[in-house]
Amino acid sequence: MAWFNFFSKEKKETLDKGLSKTKEGVFSKLARAVAGKDRVDDEVLDNLEEVLITSDVGVDTTLRIIERIEERVSRDKYLGTKELNRILREEITALLTETGDDDEEDFAIPANKRPYVIMVVGVNGVGKTTTIGKLAYQYKKKGYSVYLGAADTFRAAAVEQLVAWGDRVGVPVVKQKMGSDPASVAYDTLSSAKANNADVVIIDTAGRLHNKIGLMNELTKIKNVMSKVLPDAPHEVLLVLDGSTGQNAFEQAKQFTAATEVNELAITKLDGTAKGGVVIGISDQFKIPVKYIGLGEGMEDLQVFRRAAFVDTLFGD
Repeated sequence: MAWFNFFSKEKKETLDKGLSKTKEGVFSKLARAVAGKDRVDDEVLDNLEEVLITSDVGVDTTLRIIERIEERVSRDKYLGTKELNRILREEITALLTETGDDDEEDFAIPANKRPYVIMVVGVNGVGKTTTIGKLAYQYKKKGYSVYLGAADTFRAAAVEQLVAWGDRVGVPVVKQKMGSDPASVAYDTLSSAKANNADVVIIDTAGRLHNKIGLMNELTKIKNVMSKVLPDAPHEVLLVLDGSTGQNAFEQAKQFTAATEVNELAITKLDGTAKGGVVIGISDQFKIPVKYIGLGEGMEDLQVFRRAAFVDTLFGD
């Protein structure tokens, strides 16, 4: 099923608006890169390489894209610069498609997994708790019953913020006193959700950037305790990254993927930055699908990431 079957006009408008700064930045640089040229030659490719790197696509991913374009240039000897936009769209879509497809329904959970458990990780300040609140809203909107677990017991503000989101969305939040064992909170949340036949459980975790051993031990403990309630939990380990930090997001992804079994990514704050190219680089480099993108402060502004729609918006007319 194609991505547009799930993509409403309102979502497309939100995506267009959210990526406007990135699109404007990329195209202004791209226009300068090909100015005065009638075909794609070595100088254009060098300029294109600089455009992609300065758009936070990342060095390794940029080199992969350039190599792919070089192959097409060598095959089609007189490739014109007017075709460069189309070729970029095709090659970047191909890169993103390697990490997944666009056939999944928005905010759907597998029928045979109840409750469906998502453990959310990431450093403080990336929009982790806000993303959890928006996820809870979207799942509840689809008719699912949702439980939130406040397992970031090291910061009072984190618990308070999650409780505020729970009140706003209208879903229960399981919490304990400050300094409690995070794994104990996760255990209580799953136990309560299971007893009440909940559909979705979302567990918040501490946002401190630990050393890798400490981070791995803590997250592993939370996962092990949850599996005592539900053997295959968590079903998702979702890493939240701040897209506006550009290359810093790469470093955070590197540390968290080394510390725990991250299998989904959410990239937030893309609406306020020209660094949206980071979505392409992170998806390619870590071979972990970007599942959600944040495009604003509203509860509706968290979208399931549609690769084709993203590239069409970024490189479309």
